[in-house]
Amino acid sequence: MTDPQPTRLLLVDDEPTLREPLAAYLARQGFSVREADSAAAARSALVSETPDLVLLDIMMPGEDGLSLCRHLVEARAIPTILLTARGEPTDRIVGLEIGADDYVVKPFEPRELVARIRSVLRRSSRPRSMPEDDAFYEFEGWRLDPLKRRLTDPEGATVPISTAEFRLLTAFLDRPRQVIDRDRLLDLVQGREAHLFDRAVDNQVSRLRRKIEQDSRNPHFIQTVRGGGYRFAADVRRAIPGHDG
Repeated sequence: MTDPQPTRLLLVDDEPTLREPLAAYLARQGFSVREADSAAAARSALVSETPDLVLLDIMMPGEDGLSLCRHLVEARAIPTILLTARGEPTDRIVGLEIGADDYVVKPFEPRELVARIRSVLRRSSRPRSMPEDDAFYEFEGWRLDPLKRRLTDPEGATVPISTAEFRLLTAFLDRPRQVIDRDRLLDLVQGREAHLFDRAVDNQVSRLRRKIEQDSRNPHFIQTVRGGGYRFAADVRRAIPGHDG
């Protein structure tokens, strides 16, 4: 039996006094760590290898971490944890809205970061124990492929969605016509500590509405329930690939 491959991390930070000892610590915890001192170096590293998770500093010269984060979650669907010296809620909300999976405020305890890494990896992995895990979601001509994270409209055109939008839409499709309050949605989409930022889920809902609603100001699918949260107001069916009939 071959040993399992270690989890691959890409650590992106322009400060060598933080990056190098942190990389050494993570390696001692059993991770395979590549380092990059800029967003440009990170993009070059991504050409040769796709990591399992990216640890990404926000404040860097040149392209900043938020710009790279948007690329990682929208184009590459790579789980991302932001490393930030900014403690303001607004800065953290921006990262969560872009689609980052978590954030850690500097200075941080390395053991906490390891716990966050493992938590994000658990959330991002999909169990494959049931055949229905391969099933498409379908609603009024729309289709979401959960394995490829591909959303197509009734005409068959692909509609790009970020990781956060995918998770939010999946949360709704798993619970059609149910009222889901903001705290529950934030927990489903972002996990621990996201409940601190109620505005984050409202902004994510607005972004998703612009993707799937004919008129986002008068939504048909994602309806606001006053004092309660949101409800996905359409019937949803699961279709196994190759068995659409």
